[in-house]
Amino acid sequence: MEQDIHKKLAAAADKCGLDIADGQVRRSSSRFCFGVEHGDYNGMELFGVGTDRFIWLAFKPNTSGRVRIFSENFPEDGIVDFALGDAAQPEALKDSWARFPHGVETILRREDYALSTGFDAVLFGNIPGGGMSRSASLALNLILTFFEVNAVEIEDGMRIVDLAQMVETDYIGSPCGKLDQIMIYFAKAGMGTYFNPNMGTIDHIPFGGNADDFRIVSLDTGTMRPGLEKSTYKIRRDECDKMKELLNEKFGYASLAEVSTPEKFAEATAYIETVAPASVGRLKYLYEAQTRFAETLEAWRSGDVTQVGKNFRADGIGLRDDYVISGPELETMCDIARTVPGVLGERMLGGGDKGASGALIEADAFAALKATVEAAYPLCQPEFADKFAIHSCRTVDGITTAPLSV
Repeated sequence: MEQDIHKKLAAAADKCGLDIADGQVRRSSSRFCFGVEHGDYNGMELFGVGTDRFIWLAFKPNTSGRVRIFSENFPEDGIVDFALGDAAQPEALKDSWARFPHGVETILRREDYALSTGFDAVLFGNIPGGGMSRSASLALNLILTFFEVNAVEIEDGMRIVDLAQMVETDYIGSPCGKLDQIMIYFAKAGMGTYFNPNMGTIDHIPFGGNADDFRIVSLDTGTMRPGLEKSTYKIRRDECDKMKELLNEKFGYASLAEVSTPEKFAEATAYIETVAPASVGRLKYLYEAQTRFAETLEAWRSGDVTQVGKNFRADGIGLRDDYVISGPELETMCDIARTVPGVLGERMLGGGDKGASGALIEADAFAALKATVEAAYPLCQPEFADKFAIHSCRTVDGITTAPLSV
């Protein structure tokens, strides 16, 4: 597959007149979160893996002082071409993917990184449009490319994560947390990535059993989610930020993660019911997901994939019923998957509304799951009968770089 992708990128470059001969290909992964989804902007611990749906960016420095990139996913946009120091503002680019290279250049320059060398590049991706962190993968890939061609060395991985978040929050206006960037940038094949926000630490935890016994499955609904800034994600984020302010004023909590015991939850819920009753469900999901987190981590360490799946399913029900951030196509996929023997857990992924759901399954259940989804989903969601996809995923390194090979 990698050889075919490299040939695809080289052919596109030749067609567009871009020079990437003897260049490099940076591959950035997608991610699959086991907990706590939507916990990142609420101060909670995070755990997940990198998965093999990717963005590939073939690039080579140029001497023109310009950034010139063509996307095989959006050929109608042509070549995105701008001079270093002359990136456009996001409103001039509407909803185009071009906001990302322009945004990365803008943020890196704002943060005082010296950028004097441009590059020619071609990219292609197969990450679903919502749920597996396509935007974070692209931002990280571009940041590392800008740095490589300009010989900028950054040893602190969390600084790269922060910059990728800035591209989305400060330039594009998407109010994302850091879960996606952390899970992609630090991902290692065969490992789960555990982030402790209180310590600021990253730990890689191997699965304690036989990884061949289970599969991670992407259930791409075929829907395309608009940016987080246009989705119910922003509404939930705003509600959580408001709850944090209210609970800080009343109890001195610095984040919703501090609502961590039955007593604190009862106290906080009673107060929120009086001042922001519509947000009680959001607090309920976050509290319950946080209480399951340690069990999920220990189950992964010990190889108890059944328990990991059980908690994954419970989180999904909470996201659907209490956090209220799922969508009809996402839940259709979950409802179908739940009927298949060997499916250990399923839920919507990522920012919500549209995009992909995910499932954790026994290895020998994939064929049955695929057949069941292919039979049932088009009947339930006929509008997306020719757009949905099912992928069996493996854990991978989040970022890799290799010579362009054609």
